[in-house]
Amino acid sequence: MRKILMLLFLFVSVCSFAKQHVTVIVSLDGCRWDYPLMYDTPFLDSLGNRGVSAVMRPSFPSKTFPNHYTLATGLVPDHHGIIANRFYDVSSGRTYSISDKDTGKDGSFYGGEPIWLTAHRQGVKVGVVYWPGSDVAIQGQYPDYYKDYAQKPLLTYPQRLNEVERLLTLPDSLRPQLVMVYFDEPDYSGHLYGPASKSTRRAVEELDSLLNDLYIRLRALPEGEDINFIVTSDHGMASTSPERIIRLSDYLKPDWCERILVDLPTLIFPREGYEDDILKALKQVPHLRAWRREEVPAYLHYGSNPNVAPIVALPDNGWLVTESTDVNLGNHGFDPTNSDLYVPFRAEGPDFKRGYVRQTLFDNTCIYPLLAYLLGIEPAFCDGDISQISDLLAR
Repeated sequence: MRKILMLLFLFVSVCSFAKQHVTVIVSLDGCRWDYPLMYDTPFLDSLGNRGVSAVMRPSFPSKTFPNHYTLATGLVPDHHGIIANRFYDVSSGRTYSISDKDTGKDGSFYGGEPIWLTAHRQGVKVGVVYWPGSDVAIQGQYPDYYKDYAQKPLLTYPQRLNEVERLLTLPDSLRPQLVMVYFDEPDYSGHLYGPASKSTRRAVEELDSLLNDLYIRLRALPEGEDINFIVTSDHGMASTSPERIIRLSDYLKPDWCERILVDLPTLIFPREGYEDDILKALKQVPHLRAWRREEVPAYLHYGSNPNVAPIVALPDNGWLVTESTDVNLGNHGFDPTNSDLYVPFRAEGPDFKRGYVRQTLFDNTCIYPLLAYLLGIEPAFCDGDISQISDLLAR
């Protein structure tokens, strides 16, 4: 019934106007929802004042690749398959890693249908600039326009603006209807120096200035006033410290585990007969929750994927599972119901309300059906529901 209502909403909305507007969506990796409150961001502030302003909740785990692919597909990581930045594939015995040129570029790991494939099936072109997952042949196909993250040197930030402008000045028959562009800051600075650091402030404020430049250039195009301009992120950032670490070696015997992938969350593959011992030991660890795969709390939407380990361990917000005291001062991957992980959503354009501030959170699975609506195409099956954010729309 939900899908029928969503399609009816889409059909009625699309029929109300013949021409679809161009949409540009920008992702600022690791941009916390409250950075615009903490730092000087006149452009993001004005964008929200002119258009819509909201706070969005990431999916679990609140990591870069899982959440960027959720934004692209509308599926939670447990359903699209990128369950972590690094995970063990039980069927092949391989370990997927975003930094591995073989597994990271293997389309068989990427389930669901990203928006660039949905659009292509329906005759709509999409241009992508470094969005995670876009340089992978998913279902044997790439976006109409994309940049390979493995090809160095990467485009500088100003060059990425040039690429967006280039795509939107192509001849009508070649021009994309949707452009997606990714920036790896302020995540990099937030990790190294923490979310409340001078370096993170500088990164956020420089990005704000950069986005203002992009916005001015886009609005100056012949049909620039008809562009929907969206700025959001994949996850926020929590403060971490060498004083808040958990050493699993203090609690688990070496012969209990077949494999441990230490991350947020930590994925543990027990040796036969030791699952109960591991869980009993982990239940005694302060600031750590541990579950059998099938007992992960339902609100995290995690555990049905076969590559989720038999035991999932998640530290409290701001705590890290590690054997080293040499840790970054910021991290993410924690429970996404913690506000440190929330992200901003700002949008302005002909299809959005003007001067509207949403008072309640929405889930990032809604971005895929939102983009499908803006493009006037039928979305593939997803976990998102556009009716959850219909209040943001002008129609």
